[in-house]
Amino acid sequence: MSKQRKAVALISGGLDSLLAAKVMLEQGVHVEGINFFTGFCVEGHTHAIRKKDKAKPKRNNALWSAEQLGIKLHIIDVIEEYKDVLLNPKHGYGQNMNPCLDCKGFMVKKAVEWIKENDFDFIITGEVIGQRPMSQRKETMPIVQRESGAGDLLLRPLCAKNLPETLPEREGWVDREKLLDFSGRTRKPQMALAEQYGFKEYASPAGGCCFLTDKNYSDKLVDMWQHRSSRDYELDDIMMLKVGRHIRPNDNFKMIVGREQGENKFMEGYRKIYPYIHCSSHKGPLVLLDGELNDSDVELAARIAARFGQGRDADEVEMSVTYPDGKNTVLKVKPMPADEISEAWYV
Repeated sequence: MSKQRKAVALISGGLDSLLAAKVMLEQGVHVEGINFFTGFCVEGHTHAIRKKDKAKPKRNNALWSAEQLGIKLHIIDVIEEYKDVLLNPKHGYGQNMNPCLDCKGFMVKKAVEWIKENDFDFIITGEVIGQRPMSQRKETMPIVQRESGAGDLLLRPLCAKNLPETLPEREGWVDREKLLDFSGRTRKPQMALAEQYGFKEYASPAGGCCFLTDKNYSDKLVDMWQHRSSRDYELDDIMMLKVGRHIRPNDNFKMIVGREQGENKFMEGYRKIYPYIHCSSHKGPLVLLDGELNDSDVELAARIAARFGQGRDADEVEMSVTYPDGKNTVLKVKPMPADEISEAWYV
């Protein structure tokens, strides 16, 4: 009997990686999944917080995909290692702050290390030629293979017939005739294949959940870097960029204003890190303050924060300001009129 070959599949939680792994399983290959946690792909987290997302599944889509496939999933924390990819991408950024080509190369390189350590034979991804403008073009795909060190151990089952043969194909570990020739940005072939395999539910057909491809998130990230002495960041920093309204009335500080109860509850977990404001005389949002503040900044922030509460039309409201060391003060302020809150302050 021939030896059963083993492949590790990069599982993002999107449809493409789900299908790529399934194609290999159908050929009798032993498949396990690997998911690299950068801190920027936390889709289920935002769906769990916000009421407007209540209809969306509260789940980790990579884990969910592995469950549908019946395979083991290895989740690997690469937050620290990924910082250099984001801060110094050799191939630059995409439309926003997404270093897609460097990111793919980084993840495949980590997968190469993993298969060597775990005695696996090759790597599979859900990439499709022409699907993404930066990392999934015919001319850039070889860059990932070369710079990651994967070479022809990297197999892309969904578009393999459009690419040169890889080692698994030449050695007969997989049947090239049973691989696919998908190309372009349409997801119709993937959706048809999902139906064929009986996948009735799956994450967004476009795949991926990277916040770095989102303009609003990227703008907040750039703003954070511009107003700090260093571009370094911690996980808490990048999590906070995904919640609340971000308002910067002055260069030295910004406000993060909860938009609904779920966000207010989440932000309460950061009250020992940031000074925070809430209205003690009327109902209103929790507001975190990030930066170096003087007394006039705090009063300005209190007036703006009052505008977002139920006392917005009152002549005066009481705003409670609490600092991480436990110090608390109450300010009586007049809520700032809406026309005095500049659109330019919104990040």
